[in-house]
Amino acid sequence: MKFVYLWFLVLLLSCGKEKTVVLPKIAHSEITKIEDISPAYLFYNEKMPDSIELNRKNLISTTNWLFNVDKRLTLKQAIPKIMFLQEKKRNMKMHRNEDAKNYYTCNDTGIKNLGFIEFTNVVYHLERSVDYYNKTSDVLKYPSVNLFFNASGKIKLNGKLKDSLSYSNRNTLKADIKNLTNEEPDKIDLKLNFDKNLIFQDYIWFKSLVSELKLDNVTVDNNEFIY
Repeated sequence: MKFVYLWFLVLLLSCGKEKTVVLPKIAHSEITKIEDISPAYLFYNEKMPDSIELNRKNLISTTNWLFNVDKRLTLKQAIPKIMFLQEKKRNMKMHRNEDAKNYYTCNDTGIKNLGFIEFTNVVYHLERSVDYYNKTSDVLKYPSVNLFFNASGKIKLNGKLKDSLSYSNRNTLKADIKNLTNEEPDKIDLKLNFDKNLIFQDYIWFKSLVSELKLDNVTVDNNEFIY
């Protein structure tokens, strides 16, 4: 399927009404082409900003699923709907395709076309990472660094490698994480925590930024935490 570059997607509903999804922007995506797809749409309502509408009627269980999420939605609005679809796909017994993946659709400004961020193995939790791991029996293989992405745009690094909290802005995040990793010879596990009041645009921006780190001794936890 060939896509035409748009900063938004329009879905023509059966009732004849059009609804628009304004896609989040990223500067670069590693994935620019996906075959065998079916879409889901999460709409933002300008007249009722606290509401959200999910359209999933075109999803086919055996295909790759594209999640077209309006960038103006908050994580508090979008993530529960996304979790619902994730569980629906994971729990399918029949007509299951183990190779089918989940992607967020983005507006890649670098290539002026659609780009995609895979999140098939991401597991969302509606709590902080420290609270989750304090009450579970999951064994932490490596020292952890907890990143907290605040709705204010600040990033808090709070991990076992440092005695105090430190704040970074977006431009210095890579350098700060690299400095943290230099203090520890073994592998480090990054745990991503996102403020539930973040808009989806900022969430995708942060995820894209973290994906660019590519440090040899750093892994990113598949669990993501919305607090």
